[in-house]
Amino acid sequence: MSSVESHQEQLSQSDPSPSPNSCSSFELLDMDAGSLYEPVSPHWFYCKIIDSKETWIPFNSEDSQQLEEAYGSGKDCNGRVVPTDGGRYDVHLGERMRYAVYWDELASEVRRCTWFYKGDKDNKYVPYSESFSQVLEETYMLAVTLDEWKKKLESPNREIIILHNPKLMVHYQPVAGSDEWGSTPTEQGRPRTVKRGVENISVDIHCGEPLQIDHLVFVVHGIGPACDLRFRSIVQCVNDFRSVSLNLLQTHFKKAQENQQIGRVEFLPVNWHSPLHSTGVDVDLQRITLPSINRLRHFTNDTILDVFFYNSPTYCQTIVDTVASEMNRIYKLFLQRNPNFKGGVSIAGHSLGSLILFDILTNQKDSLGDIDSEKDAPNTAMDQGDTLTLEEDLEKLQLSEFFSIFEKEKVDKEALVLCTDKDLQEMGIPLGPRKKILNYFRTRKNSAGINRPTLKPASGMNISNITKELEFCNKTDATGNGDYPDVGIGQVSVKYPRLIYKPEIFFAFGSPIGMFLTVRGLKRIDPNYKFPTCKGFFNIYHPFDPVAYRIEPMVVPGVEFEPMLIPHHKGRKRMHLELREGLTRMSMDLKNNLLGSLRMAWKSFTRAPYPALQASETTEETEAELESSSEKLSDVHTEETNVAVKEEVPPINVGMLNGGQRIDYVLQEKPIESFNEYLFALQSHLCYWESEDTVLLVLKEIYQTQGIFLDQPLQ
Repeated sequence: MSSVESHQEQLSQSDPSPSPNSCSSFELLDMDAGSLYEPVSPHWFYCKIIDSKETWIPFNSEDSQQLEEAYGSGKDCNGRVVPTDGGRYDVHLGERMRYAVYWDELASEVRRCTWFYKGDKDNKYVPYSESFSQVLEETYMLAVTLDEWKKKLESPNREIIILHNPKLMVHYQPVAGSDEWGSTPTEQGRPRTVKRGVENISVDIHCGEPLQIDHLVFVVHGIGPACDLRFRSIVQCVNDFRSVSLNLLQTHFKKAQENQQIGRVEFLPVNWHSPLHSTGVDVDLQRITLPSINRLRHFTNDTILDVFFYNSPTYCQTIVDTVASEMNRIYKLFLQRNPNFKGGVSIAGHSLGSLILFDILTNQKDSLGDIDSEKDAPNTAMDQGDTLTLEEDLEKLQLSEFFSIFEKEKVDKEALVLCTDKDLQEMGIPLGPRKKILNYFRTRKNSAGINRPTLKPASGMNISNITKELEFCNKTDATGNGDYPDVGIGQVSVKYPRLIYKPEIFFAFGSPIGMFLTVRGLKRIDPNYKFPTCKGFFNIYHPFDPVAYRIEPMVVPGVEFEPMLIPHHKGRKRMHLELREGLTRMSMDLKNNLLGSLRMAWKSFTRAPYPALQASETTEETEAELESSSEKLSDVHTEETNVAVKEEVPPINVGMLNGGQRIDYVLQEKPIESFNEYLFALQSHLCYWESEDTVLLVLKEIYQTQGIFLDQPLQ
């Protein structure tokens, strides 16, 4: 017989002959001493493996209350499912298990907790099982009502708990090998503290998340399975990003929350690393990996090689298919679970993930019609935004005299795209016009974007403006014809899936997009270019991030200007940056004042006094000197004014990639980071998940499209 059953049997024997309609002994004792005993308030916890250790984490107060209401409703709990954590997890009440909704994750155990004991190493409190907690509560009630303490209980794993008084309750572990005959363990060793009720233990319990979801953001990770220096997954890092956003909404959008104008922004992770490495490529790599420096080679295979996989035709297709299909799948599931959602969707990518999203966005189509039919549709010059007739195209090329030849041969624009140099030669078109026509229509077909053949421009965009900035090699094909082959600019050709929604904003964190575009052969992005289905694009980076590159110099290559400095979330510049700027201004002022004083002194020193000068002449000379000194002082003021003007940079036209707004945004480094840039380089690439400045910029741009602004503009 277990200790729990024996204890219940002892309690039942306290009233040997209860009547059928009478109350139990506990109820009678509770009624007699109602002012002494108060039932414990339960709180729900779930178990999670953190650093190879089981850690019990409390549900937020709203979720715990929902679970308790479902538990106490009296209905069968076996089929009861309660959504928690903003709908990202479901708790199967009968199984006492918690399952992730949008991504793959090991299920975690759930408990209704009332009694806790302190752990060994981390000093965190661990809840007892529900059955033994009930035994402890019944024993505690008897001790309170009868005022009889020093109650000793034995747990199912033969651990001893002694209730000395309401404020002193201890837990003893059994002593191993105490007796070969299996004698009862004694209370030896270091005792652990026992607490009753979650209010008596030190644990942070959050209030919960707003039910209203205003916007949905998909977050795509970069290379490798780990996303920060603590080797956490994309799910854990996005959880931090979401927590920071909830805190910033309470501090920077307080008025909008009080007026119930906003709820929250939901951030959902998108994982493509696991599907890629489940294709069997790891096994193939392991066969050819050298046995030396095993850990470093394993890190290389699991992390750095993702960059090479993306440049492989086979695995690049796998990556883009995984990312797009995951975002489409999660979006459909999200709408099913949130049927009243009316907000927009944005996407964010870190490191290589931002490049994947950039390539997907540049290969979308403006129309969200039938995806399957569009995949099979021919890629002709009559695609999106091309409404000109063949005659108008030839007139644009100043080759209208050859329209009659095409009309006679019944060659339209679609047929002209398929023509070769030899075909045009047989029609009687000279070499010069022939090359101009082929280049014009081939580049329309192959280079209607900025980085590969399948890239399409936004509606109404002049494609030739982009292709003027690209350098294509005039190569001959296998037949010897001087045609421009169907090539991009250095990137593999893949079929890009369609997204079933139009993202509003694309956020890139620590992005190498600029470097990859340059390596592919792109020298300039046309200022009129914009994503076909996405209006906004923000390139956010830390100044010491070794992987990040700028975008704006590719749009405006002839102008040198600084990126936009992201304001500190507390509404000021960091102290060391203000000090640096203050010292710079002070040195400029001292320099200007010193130069002005030296000029005045030199002027007065070199002036020779002549007593014979008339008073009128002296007056004229004095006035001239005053005019000269005023000119010098005005020069000094002019220099100071120029410095001030430089600080207030006028608006710069960086094209339509971000709807006319600036694209590059740089974070402010921390004071300790400014001492050694190289020491914090790796950390700078992984800092975005917990950066309040980054999260606030994302929230500001998302809510700004809805006409909701910060309580106080940041300087």
